[in-house]
Amino acid sequence: MDPSHDMPPIFSAKAYDEPSVFQVENLLREGRRQRRRSERPVPAVCLLDPDGDVVRHLQAMGDGEFHDGWSCYHTQLWVTHTGGIEIGIVGCAVGSSYAVLVAEQLAASGCALVVSITSAGRIVALGEPPYFVIIERARRDEGTSLHYMKPSEWSVLNAELLSKLVGGLGGVDEPVHFGASWTTDAPFRETTSAISEAELAGVHAVEMEASALYAFAQARRVHVVCVAHVTNTLAVDGDDFEKGEADGTHRILGLAAAIARRLGHG
Repeated sequence: MDPSHDMPPIFSAKAYDEPSVFQVENLLREGRRQRRRSERPVPAVCLLDPDGDVVRHLQAMGDGEFHDGWSCYHTQLWVTHTGGIEIGIVGCAVGSSYAVLVAEQLAASGCALVVSITSAGRIVALGEPPYFVIIERARRDEGTSLHYMKPSEWSVLNAELLSKLVGGLGGVDEPVHFGASWTTDAPFRETTSAISEAELAGVHAVEMEASALYAFAQARRVHVVCVAHVTNTLAVDGDDFEKGEADGTHRILGLAAAIARRLGHG
């Protein structure tokens, strides 16, 4: 038997220059028709909120408006204003495939900048949690990125965006660092061996979306910035996952607005 037959198809050669038969615009068209959505474009700046804490807080406080033009089948889009910038927010888009599914639809609906701010576990410490890490590069331990970009160890933040962000994110009421992440599809398989390998690679945090979002961004020429909100030490010692007042909503939105301003969206 040919040993290559034992390999899962995700490692098979991909036709990276070949368009998909299933197009995001067609999905949105049918969603708009079936749900009777308006033609209203989404905000230029949109935030992926994988934990859903920002959306839940805004709903509870009455600070978010439901977007009646968002025709995604799987999510709702909420809109708020912070620092003079309109920001659309999709909650609970957790994991690589789901995050990219939503990001594809945001980009096709008028979004110019997608920011993802996700809770992350600390690997190589940059301080005591909580703090933010602008992800410069993400280790590709997930499958979605392989459908957008040829195999490699890392997905990276667009160099032009990175150059604009470095040194320009002051005024956020929580430390902001730059560093590397490890994107995994299986958070409950973060073994001692896997963590040691990540440490040797210089990884600062583990999360579930960045490498796929950066591969999507490169393939689609979309502006995406991924942030690890380091809130825990893998829950080994307890008292983890604390984001502070209002589950960190104001600081998360403040950072998203600061990123948008640095990149010319406000």
